[in-house]
Amino acid sequence: MKLLPFLALACVSLATAKQPNILFLFSDDHALRSISAYGGDLAKVAPTPNIDRLAASGAIFENSFCGNSICGPSRATIMTGKHSHKNGFLRNSGKGLDQSQWTLSKALHGAGYNTAVIGKWHLVSDPVGFDYWEILPGQGNYYNPVFKQMDGTTKKFNGYCTDITTEKAIKWLDKRDKEKPFFLMCQHKAPHRTFAPALRHLKAFEGVTIPEPPTLFDDYKNRSGTLAKNEMEIDRHFDWAYDAKVRKDERNGIKLPGLDRYPTVEYRRMTEAQKKQWDAHFGPENRAFIEKVPNMSHKDIVRWKYQRYMKNYLATVKAVDESVGRMLDYLDENGLAENTIVVYASDQGFYLGEHGWYDKRWMFEESFKMPFTIRWPGVTKPGSRPKEMIQNIDYAPTFLEAAGVEIPNEIQGKSIAPVLKGDSKEWRKSLYYSYYEKGEHNVPQHFGVRTETHKLFYLPETGEWQLFDLVKDPQELKSVHDSPAYAKVKEKLTQEFNRLREHYEAPPMK
Repeated sequence: MKLLPFLALACVSLATAKQPNILFLFSDDHALRSISAYGGDLAKVAPTPNIDRLAASGAIFENSFCGNSICGPSRATIMTGKHSHKNGFLRNSGKGLDQSQWTLSKALHGAGYNTAVIGKWHLVSDPVGFDYWEILPGQGNYYNPVFKQMDGTTKKFNGYCTDITTEKAIKWLDKRDKEKPFFLMCQHKAPHRTFAPALRHLKAFEGVTIPEPPTLFDDYKNRSGTLAKNEMEIDRHFDWAYDAKVRKDERNGIKLPGLDRYPTVEYRRMTEAQKKQWDAHFGPENRAFIEKVPNMSHKDIVRWKYQRYMKNYLATVKAVDESVGRMLDYLDENGLAENTIVVYASDQGFYLGEHGWYDKRWMFEESFKMPFTIRWPGVTKPGSRPKEMIQNIDYAPTFLEAAGVEIPNEIQGKSIAPVLKGDSKEWRKSLYYSYYEKGEHNVPQHFGVRTETHKLFYLPETGEWQLFDLVKDPQELKSVHDSPAYAKVKEKLTQEFNRLREHYEAPPMK
């Protein structure tokens, strides 16, 4: 419904008087298992007290999902409130997000918000609808990162990316137009590959043994044969220098089993002083490992790589958690907490050794699920844990409702405000998923539906369907698509899959 110009202005004016600030804290590839508020086997060894603090003062969603588990497409979905096929950003590669279409930033800016995005953007095209932006080019770097400026130039900043992004966000908050509500997207590179911790966190898990997931040595049986062909295994595809931080010049001529495709990118960016601290930590550990390699079994080497991966990953999370704490403290210290919606989320989940993997992409739970916790003063019940299924198409309409801005018809998501208010009787019972990348990590395209109890997805490349009983088989180790016992479930989910595809106007699967 279109409003007449004078009515639209009146609505904007009325909304402005009630508009809350919106602080959107966002990370990359943050698995639920590594957030202690979600519980699980890592909660005691790798707590996240500041994200937990946010969850305790608001709501943390048990069933939050992405629509396409890959960085750029997930971010495009958040900016547009639409699935990938509708916003045009299907894969990380391409021309970038077409921001001539409706976007959240343009809508909030037009509604009187002072808007900014700082940190990882990853949408190729420059941000639109922001009063201020300062972004990492592409993936960005952990150490001494370069930030792209609004005039098109780039500047290098010495230090650790998570800290620098946080400092820039706080600086912008200090200098913002305080006569307006603000919408700030503070977005981190961490804990994205290549998992380079801050120097202060290098020894954070020294002497700690990280619990292994029961599927670390998954044999990929009873499911699509494409799983065994994936190229994101800690065993076969974790690079020694790039991922495991064992440089070639440290190996004394010993050949390590596995891949060694990429250089030590972050190490090369470091100052001599940074390298000295890095070497003081990793050097002795690497030498001890290299001496043992000739006498280690294959599984022992995989387990060593898993421990190295997890300790570095979790150490990068520590800096993100500290950033969340700094941002919450800023709101408290400046009298902003009571009128600011705070969200912490990530663009998707991540495999922390489940199925032997270290990446994302698949519709399996560890990748499909994304963290989402929100504090909305006066709306969220502190410590609540909603069970309703939400998706990243829902972020934009939620923020629009909070700001008193009309939600356009083209948005495919729904505001989660009714869920937060305990009025979700008509809430969705299923979710649609799509993955469009071709060849990356050798994960095939697939499209699916998830309900509260089951999951069905289709792989066009091989013509296979996969069906999982999430209640009886939460680790998704056996497809029951061809089981006669699941014939009715299969029929029902197939119908729902087709209904969702029609509802979201999805293109043909190729």
